[in-house]
Amino acid sequence: MLQRNTVTFKVCLVTVSFSSALCSNMKQCVIVLLCALITFTKQATLGDKCVCKLADADQLFPHDKLSTVQDSASKCNSDITPQKTLEMESLLLGLEKRLPQLQKDVSMLEREDDGDLYGVLSLQVIENEMTDIKQLIDKLNKTTLENQRLTTNISKQLDDLKAEMEELEKHDTMHVIKSRQANQHLMKDLEQCRKRNNATIPPTQAPHGRCAHGQFLNITGPIVYTAGEYPGSYPYGAWGQDPKPEAGKERWYWLVLMTSSNRYSNYVRRYSSLSALIVGQCTPGNVQIHSSNPTTNTIQGPNVVMYGEALYYNCYNQDAVCRFNLTSKTVTTVQLPKGTRYNSKGNFCHLEECYPFTDLDLATDESGVWVIYTTKQDFGNLVLSKVTDGEPVTLGQTWRTSVYKQGVTNSFMACGVLYVTRYISRDLEEIFYSFDTATGLERFNIGIYIHKMSPNIFSLNYSPVDQMLHAYCDTYMVSYKVLFG
Repeated sequence: MLQRNTVTFKVCLVTVSFSSALCSNMKQCVIVLLCALITFTKQATLGDKCVCKLADADQLFPHDKLSTVQDSASKCNSDITPQKTLEMESLLLGLEKRLPQLQKDVSMLEREDDGDLYGVLSLQVIENEMTDIKQLIDKLNKTTLENQRLTTNISKQLDDLKAEMEELEKHDTMHVIKSRQANQHLMKDLEQCRKRNNATIPPTQAPHGRCAHGQFLNITGPIVYTAGEYPGSYPYGAWGQDPKPEAGKERWYWLVLMTSSNRYSNYVRRYSSLSALIVGQCTPGNVQIHSSNPTTNTIQGPNVVMYGEALYYNCYNQDAVCRFNLTSKTVTTVQLPKGTRYNSKGNFCHLEECYPFTDLDLATDESGVWVIYTTKQDFGNLVLSKVTDGEPVTLGQTWRTSVYKQGVTNSFMACGVLYVTRYISRDLEEIFYSFDTATGLERFNIGIYIHKMSPNIFSLNYSPVDQMLHAYCDTYMVSYKVLFG
């Protein structure tokens, strides 16, 4: 006679044993299974033998589908970047600044048109401005269409991902995912509660610097993010505005690119406005220091600034500062102290790399031009000297700091205070140190973070014209707003 018993149950990392008294010989069955629904069937013929059958009621987990979902999610992350949003914002900012100027020029022409030479020249200026604005609008329209197509594609991908993830969750019979999500919410609530209980009021700090804007509090942005007219071509360079421009050049921007071996340059490019810089409309054009590159008194390294219609930079193959007068096309130099490190022996660095030929860092602020460097006798610590803006150029007062130059990535001046940055990650740079030239006070706990659009910032300079930080990062020009209070 045949007996059949069927039982369905769930086991999870357990051992199940049974013995059949119906069998002539004692037989033991052992089952080890990881979290599955088991249909167990026991059938035996009296006095003969027993047979065990196992059937897994759960479906196999679709690992190939999970791999596809992961690939799709990675593609979404690579398609959507902060750069795309900032490119649109930069174009809108350029248009916002250009249109009021065009309106102003048209109004002036209407008031002062003499029907003669003045009117012809004014019309030419307006025509050039309208051409620049049209290029800006065309680029904006193109970018808008690309973003719309991207938004449509991403929306569809996200819907597909959501459906696939819901399908995959059906295989989570033990509700592991839901339990983890609940645990994450609990941990977040616990951390917020802990922060509220441990919150302390920061101590009042003494005034730092002597700035009409107030104390340096933070930075926001990026405000501008653009590849300009040579996208992807020149990783090293510098850009900005002249804090002491000639009349009529208040809105002009300058750009210096390391066009030879990522180290040297022999000219500066001028742009009549920010929007012209963004769209790559180089007017009035290049001002050349020398026809050869490199050669004596041309540019070495990306840490360049402009002040009073003159370009300040590290002279080629010298431990000296060059001043190139853009009006007279003449170069004067000032020798730095004996023992100054140059020719890539005293660079800015972080753990992964050093930035070549960044031995001398030129900077501008409300008071003029500064040079940051290091010497053998200062054991590699940063040294700061004031540079006069007259001819011939000379060095003024010098200050010595206790921060090691090859342990930092960049520096800039604002209101007579030296600020120094260090590399945190591919996305973050920290302004961690300051030195006040008025008091000699050093601080190592500034804690202001720069959100980077590229891993490396090769030049960084403060513009007192509009309180902006101008950074050149792996072929991109980026700016941040400095907040005082």
